[in-house]
Amino acid sequence: MTGMRRRGATDAEKKVGLARALSKMGICSRSDAAEKIRTGRVKVNGAVRRDIETPVRVGRDKIEVDGHGVAAKEFVYWVVNKPRGIVTTAEDEKGRETVYGLLPKGVPWMGPVGRLDKASEGLLILTNDTEWAARITAPESHVKKKYAVQIGAVADETLLGKLEAGVMDGGESLRATSVKRIRAGEKNSWIEIVLEEGKSRQIRRMLEGCGVEVLRLIRVGIGGVELGRLAKGAAREMTRAEIQMLDRSKHGRR
Repeated sequence: MTGMRRRGATDAEKKVGLARALSKMGICSRSDAAEKIRTGRVKVNGAVRRDIETPVRVGRDKIEVDGHGVAAKEFVYWVVNKPRGIVTTAEDEKGRETVYGLLPKGVPWMGPVGRLDKASEGLLILTNDTEWAARITAPESHVKKKYAVQIGAVADETLLGKLEAGVMDGGESLRATSVKRIRAGEKNSWIEIVLEEGKSRQIRRMLEGCGVEVLRLIRVGIGGVELGRLAKGAAREMTRAEIQMLDRSKHGRR
């Protein structure tokens, strides 16, 4: 959904660092902006600036990248059903397929809101609204993320209790907000895990710490936004209601 929000009229009066300005404008990520600035590809009011903290006023100062003037983009928000084996980076040095190949041609630059590792699949949000993304992914936001996980064991109450109580790994205590068994076979089962912390490879590390193999890991929800029937490898724009729902979720409201 394009054109969801625009910056307020007072933005032109505020000075922000150049790298942050390019990110706020939806041009590129802050790390990409920093690389462009340091390599002399960015001008402010006609002069090359190599300091990423150069103060600028978005909407008032003339900013150019690679000789072309840039202006603030409309914010866009998309969801993708990421298949297993695809990476979330924009460019991969190993030539692997990335989630950006799943997006329609012509969409503005967007960055992932959180990540899914190569072996994981499911719901991934992308947007060029970097400040919104930062709020959603901040540890203090407590946005809940829901996963369906197939494990190579029959989940019993002991395992579910361990995951909720916390598992130590590398000096970190990793715990799930809630865990429940979805269904079980003779040798494996599906469980639903809800997280608020979002530490690196958290679910895999917790289950490895319990001696349990992860067979599949699918993210099915983020703060009330559900994967639903979105086909594997498909992408769609988020609705206004979904965007607002995530803003409410970050404050712990439903």
